[in-house]
Amino acid sequence: MSAASFSAPVAGSCYVGLRPHSSKLFQMKDSVAWSQKTVSNGSKTRCMKTWNPIDNKKFETLSYLPPLTDESIAKEIDYMIKKGWIPCLEFDTVGYVYRENSRIPNYYDGRYWTLWKLPMFACNDPSQVLHEIQECKKTYPNAYIRCLAFDNLKQAQCMSFVIQKPTIS
Repeated sequence: MSAASFSAPVAGSCYVGLRPHSSKLFQMKDSVAWSQKTVSNGSKTRCMKTWNPIDNKKFETLSYLPPLTDESIAKEIDYMIKKGWIPCLEFDTVGYVYRENSRIPNYYDGRYWTLWKLPMFACNDPSQVLHEIQECKKTYPNAYIRCLAFDNLKQAQCMSFVIQKPTIS
């Protein structure tokens, strides 16, 4: 059999591009000048320095901010609980992902931190988690401590932020 016996003409119109009057798709109004639509970061704007990248490691969400207060941690935990997520505490002495035993792609030794007790499955009050944070800080004052939120329906981690970074002496 030859290839010509399998080919058949295609009936109908072929797509050749946009219609000739395609300028009607994106109509622009020139009533406001372009300079009035843009935003400028003028000299009077004061910005907070967030993160020093030199000899510094980037950690979890919110790690570029100054240390969180107990009130702001309580608000984050309250958000977790209202979403129905399960809070969990972890700690580690290194605090960031590193390679020590292998150089193969996607293998990192410091991927997992040590779990502080069990996840707080029946937690319904941020003060319960804050109490556990204080206990973890007392037990491991020179460790990185982070709070995680797990969604039991999606079976996934939804949120994570660093609570404590050890001070370098």
